[in-house]
Amino acid sequence: MSDNRQSLSDLGGMQEGTYNPNAPHSETNQNPAHTGGGGPPAPLRPQELDAYGRAYATGKRKNAIARVWLKPGSGKIVVNGRDQTVYFARPTLRLVINQPFDIADRRDQYDVMCTVVGGGLSGQAGAVKHGISVALTRFEPALRTTVKQAGFLTRDPRVVERKKYGKAKARKSFQFSKR
Repeated sequence: MSDNRQSLSDLGGMQEGTYNPNAPHSETNQNPAHTGGGGPPAPLRPQELDAYGRAYATGKRKNAIARVWLKPGSGKIVVNGRDQTVYFARPTLRLVINQPFDIADRRDQYDVMCTVVGGGLSGQAGAVKHGISVALTRFEPALRTTVKQAGFLTRDPRVVERKKYGKAKARKSFQFSKR
């Protein structure tokens, strides 16, 4: 017998000329998930919802932290008790927030309620985008690969460098005086 553990019936077919060494064997690959064929693949993670049927996630960007609740609805986004058009007046910031829905083809299908603290408007928009992406994958685990390939699940690690003693800012020195 060889290393790939052929069954006796496979060896019998070898004499008749019908043996196929690339055919799947009965002893190996019995799990249909590993063969690449079969039914649709099961989602990797279970759906995570709270008692109200919402998906919750935390998004971060720079010094901003966003707590995001996502539920099925008409596409209304409320940030700190105000509509997104009022809170994020610049259209580019609203575009950033809606990117996860555009990638997943779920525009105007979910209502978002979020609270954001810290940072400026740009960092807060990035935090809301990160939170919406994570909440979307918790509500629909099948969308995880789509959102992850777009790079929305990765938190942007860039933050402001801290001020050092003896310096005016993080790296800027005080003006040098020769006399």
